[in-house]
Amino acid sequence: MKKKPYLKKQLDELLYQALETERGGVKIYEAALSCAQNEDLKEEWTEYLEQTRTHEQVLLKVFKELGLNPDTVTPGREVVAHIADSLLAAMEMAKARGNAAAAQLVAGECVLLAETKDHQNWELIGHLAEHGQGEATGALRTAFDLVEQEEDHHLYHTKGFVRELWIESLGLPAALPPPEEKKKVETAIGAARAEKQRDDMLKPKH
Repeated sequence: MKKKPYLKKQLDELLYQALETERGGVKIYEAALSCAQNEDLKEEWTEYLEQTRTHEQVLLKVFKELGLNPDTVTPGREVVAHIADSLLAAMEMAKARGNAAAAQLVAGECVLLAETKDHQNWELIGHLAEHGQGEATGALRTAFDLVEQEEDHHLYHTKGFVRELWIESLGLPAALPPPEEKKKVETAIGAARAEKQRDDMLKPKH
């Protein structure tokens, strides 16, 4: 497929939103850790928090290479910040209710919502790096290659944890840590396969 020139203004918007997503992600993981009860989940989120801080630095390097001001505010970036603030408020609301298990579920869903946006940001950055034509593609490709696997891990493994914690809350057998974690899932296909295998993992071993 022939590469096409990208729209610089919209690339800049994507990068501003991506940076805001990472910065909001740091705060969201910090808040989520205060709600976490499951030890495996705590360990995962502690790792993801440090990786998110690193991803912010990776983006700041891209900003420097492309001559962008990381403090520039756009309407889209303001929306991203507002969503992050709303997720933080949701976790505080859940903690205030005094039900630790319920607060952990809310925290998991907030992380999942934030990581869905984060994952899409990086997918778009990777897509532009591969299919776009312009001076930014090299810097974008380098950044994407540094974070892609970790972003996949954040999304698919958190989704697995949230699903299993919900199942546990319903009084049904849960696979914790989730199959996504045990199978070291890094792709959407791998996540789908792992979820299908969860029932086999719960069968008693003879």
